Amino acid sequence: MSKALDSLVELLDLEQIEADIFRGRSPSDWRQRVFGGQVAGQALVAAGRTVPADRAVHSLHAYFIRPGDPVVPIVYLVDRVRDGRSFTTRRVSAIQHGKTIFTLSASFHLDEPGLSHGSPMPAVTPAESIPPVSHEFFAGNPIDLRFVGPPVGIAPNDVTEHSLVWLRADGELPDDPLLHVCLMTYVSDLTLLDTVLRRHGISWADGQISGASLDHAMWFHRPFRADRWLLYDQESPSAAGARGLARGQVFTDQGELVVRCPGRTDPAAALAARKRVAPHWPGSLGCYTCSRRADYAMRKGGDPGE
Repeated sequence: MSKALDSLVELLDLEQIEADIFRGRSPSDWRQRVFGGQVAGQALVAAGRTVPADRAVHSLHAYFIRPGDPVVPIVYLVDRVRDGRSFTTRRVSAIQHGKTIFTLSASFHLDEPGLSHGSPMPAVTPAESIPPVSHEFFAGNPIDLRFVGPPVGIAPNDVTEHSLVWLRADGELPDDPLLHVCLMTYVSDLTLLDTVLRRHGISWADGQISGASLDHAMWFHRPFRADRWLLYDQESPSAAGARGLARGQVFTDQGELVVRCPGRTDPAAALAARKRVAPHWPGSLGCYTCSRRADYAMRKGGDPGE
């Protein structure tokens, strides 16, 4: 395991300070706010630690309410909403400075036999045939990212409807299914907003647009390992009213659909974009939040609001 990945795994390893109460920290770097993928991943860890190990998470829905302060710890309060015969529901509130900054609802399911089908993976260049990105934005990244086409963060892009990226943890992970799912929750925030920009040929490098999450949703269909290649297929069907919608799906390198957001018209994750700095890239364990599906607020100029 690389040093950067080891630090990320440690970041997701919360301290339990009381029954159903956990505490997480943020990495020490130059970020001005907590990375959305971090708080979502940590909240899912907190929820998962109150659920029997034989029940895997199958969905999460979350709202980013206030910017997180990276200087102080985050306290996660878990509400045991329901423990049924097959399904378990948890609600998590993330607290800083006495205020809620984030909420998450997650549902867990005891594995049962049933119907099975999945959308096919798009035809794409294999991950091993694509060289790693050699740019300072991606230095020290705990996630190995292989972009099909140029990364939107470092250069202007051709206008395109889809964004495709191979990803995996940069090293072997323990055989803990919850860790793999929580790491994927973290990773899902790294590239989806790029999909909105690609529809307009815009790059983060021009410094005109940045973003912050408003809400987030993910559906987990099948078990997977975050330290094996996963294809993240993303698209943006709409942008209007200072918001952009993006959605995506994740496949294993064998073509199996493992994570997805359905293509519906209601938003499942949102980013407010304003003229500030470019988003934090994973070299500092940070970026602005993206999700399987996202409704983004895209604005030039102005100051981030809460």
